[in-house]
Amino acid sequence: MVKNTDLKKIIIETLDSNKALDIVSIDLKNKSSIADYMIIASGTSSRHIQSLSEQVMDKFKENGLGQCKIEGKDSSEWKLVDGIDIIVHIFNPEKRKFYELEKIWSELIPKERVII
Repeated sequence: MVKNTDLKKIIIETLDSNKALDIVSIDLKNKSSIADYMIIASGTSSRHIQSLSEQVMDKFKENGLGQCKIEGKDSSEWKLVDGIDIIVHIFNPEKRKFYELEKIWSELIPKERVII
């Protein structure tokens, strides 16, 4: 299985080559125990968001993560692909702006708040 840093690069390249917008990677290693990285991207339509999530899922599986899953299958506005140590959020631009995950997770978190 590939290292998380290499897999993160593969996922970002997959999103980019499939025309995802505004791709952001956030290092969570010293912020949370839920994952090592969070990748956030936008899609242009519900079909694009669905396609991006399936492409990401395929890359996880190709790299030995058969137990990963997609959350939000019934939503046309967002998908979350849980790659265990790498979480990928794919939103339509309006939902992404509403949740502001980049702002929440990019801020420094005091040590006493790190444990979830």
